[in-house]
Amino acid sequence: MTSARNSRPDSPSAAGVKSAERALDLMEYLATRRTGATFPQISQDLSLPKSSLHGLLTTLVNRGWLYLDEESRRYRIGMRVWETAQSFGYLDNLAHHADRHLTAARDELDETVQLAVLDGIDNVYIAKVEADHPLRLVSRVGMRLPAYATGLGKVLLAGLEPADLHARLRGVTMRRFTEHTITSLELLEERIGEIRERGFGEDDGEYTPGVFCVAVPVRDASGRIVAAMSCSVPRARLTGGREHRDRLVNTLSRHAEGLSRELGWTGADRYAGIPS
Repeated sequence: MTSARNSRPDSPSAAGVKSAERALDLMEYLATRRTGATFPQISQDLSLPKSSLHGLLTTLVNRGWLYLDEESRRYRIGMRVWETAQSFGYLDNLAHHADRHLTAARDELDETVQLAVLDGIDNVYIAKVEADHPLRLVSRVGMRLPAYATGLGKVLLAGLEPADLHARLRGVTMRRFTEHTITSLELLEERIGEIRERGFGEDDGEYTPGVFCVAVPVRDASGRIVAAMSCSVPRARLTGGREHRDRLVNTLSRHAEGLSRELGWTGADRYAGIPS
């Protein structure tokens, strides 16, 4: 398959990539100039054709990504950049609130506990508290993994409306990471249905061989699932069978409920998990 960068110069995809690169170059340039820059300065410093630059600036100003001071005729970063950055502030706040709940669950279970959010069809780790065991997991804060291949991810997918879930998964090729990875949309939807029924998800070596994981949802004040909390255990330490698994689920659910209530959730007296 030919990439956009290797498309013919006059193709729509090549033109789109070029415009996107110029817009990003422009944003990065202005982000380093607190007092902004004039049209001639920008054109000279970025070596952009004046006709193309005029169109980019007009679009970015109209959409709020840039601000034009009519008096000085200087362009600066606009409010939309600040508004977008607040989403990262929200994640920082969520991770901050989660820390003591993750730590308490880790101390109780003596296993690694993690928190992730959904981005597209990936789960992104925003907090992690390691166990004292020498074996370490591949995950780290900031890392993203395909949601269909993790317990965390499947819980997050289960929190989506069916139409949204189908839209996100449409045309997605599910890569096989281990012999246990789900690579069928039908099987994934079946597992998601099970998660909605029982209120927790599992990952039995689907991304990392020999690692078992259980995950439960975290809700915000509206009841929406905004994150998932998980505990990962090497199969060699999962010695108690179903009773061991149930202990992991019950402990995680208790701490996920505590975090959810801290985020404003005021649902049923008993933490209901996935079903609304």
